[in-house]
Amino acid sequence: MELRQLEYFVTVVEEANFTRAAARLHVAQPGVSAQIRRLEREFGQELLDRSGRRVSPTEVGAAVLPYARAALAAVEGARHAVDELAGLVRGHVRVGTVVSVTSPGLDLPGLLADFHREHPAVEISLSQDNSDRMVEALQDGRLDVAFIGLGSKAPQGIETQVVHDEPLVVVVGCGDPLAARTTIALKAIRDRPLITLPRGTGLRAAIDDAYAAAGFQPHIAFEGSDPTFLTGLAGRGLGVAILPESLAKAHPTLHVITITRPRPRGRIALAWRSEGPISPAARALVELARNVMVHQPSTH
Repeated sequence: MELRQLEYFVTVVEEANFTRAAARLHVAQPGVSAQIRRLEREFGQELLDRSGRRVSPTEVGAAVLPYARAALAAVEGARHAVDELAGLVRGHVRVGTVVSVTSPGLDLPGLLADFHREHPAVEISLSQDNSDRMVEALQDGRLDVAFIGLGSKAPQGIETQVVHDEPLVVVVGCGDPLAARTTIALKAIRDRPLITLPRGTGLRAAIDDAYAAAGFQPHIAFEGSDPTFLTGLAGRGLGVAILPESLAKAHPTLHVITITRPRPRGRIALAWRSEGPISPAARALVELARNVMVHQPSTH
C-alpha cells in the first residue's frame, strides 16, 4: 500500500469523479484509476462504486476513508514538524474566498502579493466558492485559509477573525411604495417578495438568522450569486433586496432603508482550521493577514 494510492482514493471520493480528481492531482486519469485498482486488489474489496454518474465510496470504501485521511494527515503533520524545526516556509497554500470580498479592511490581491514577496518558495492557489463549501474544504484540509461570510455562529472546528462588519439594509426601487421610508422593521416586509443570495452564503445565513429572530420565514422570490444582479432586480420593482449597506449605497438609483428590528449585519471573516495540523506556509499567511487587518477599522 502506498500513500499515493490513499491520496488518489481520497481525492476521487471528494471530487466524486475520476476526471476532476486527476485534474486536481495534476496526473493522467488512467494513472489514478490504475492506482486505485491496485489498492482495491490489496484490500480484496471494491472501494468505489463506479456504476452511477457520480463516483461514491462503497460500504467498505466508506469504512476505509477516515483511516486513509488520517494516514495522509499524519504524514503531512510530520512534514510540517520538520519544516518548522528547520525554519522553512515552503510548499503550497490554498486560499478560498467568497465572490464579493471587497471592503476597506481587505485588499486580497495586495495581501497575496505581499505574502509572495516574503515567501517566494510558496505556491499560492486561489478559488472562489460559497461560504458553506469553503468551510467544508477547510475542515477536511482542501483549503488552508478562506475569507468567508459569517452568520450568527462561527463554524465548528474553525477559527475566525472578522475582517469586515457592516449593517444589512433593505433596497427597493425609487418608485416602490417603501421608498418614502428611511427605517423599517423586518415584519413590515414579511409578505414582500425577497431578492437574496442562495443558501450556503454568509449573507443569506445572516438574513435567515434575522428572519428567524423576527419569528417568521422570508418569502424568497429571486436568488442569485451576483449581488449587483440582485440590485438590478430590486431597482425594477421585482421585490425587495437585503444587501450590505456599502453595496446598496453604491447604486444611487436605488432607495436604501435602514433595518431597525432586528438589526442584521454582514460580516466577512478570515477563517482557518483550529484543529489538526496547519502547514508553516498557511500559518505564515494567517499571521500576515491578521497583522495587516487587525488595525483596519470595521464599518459600524
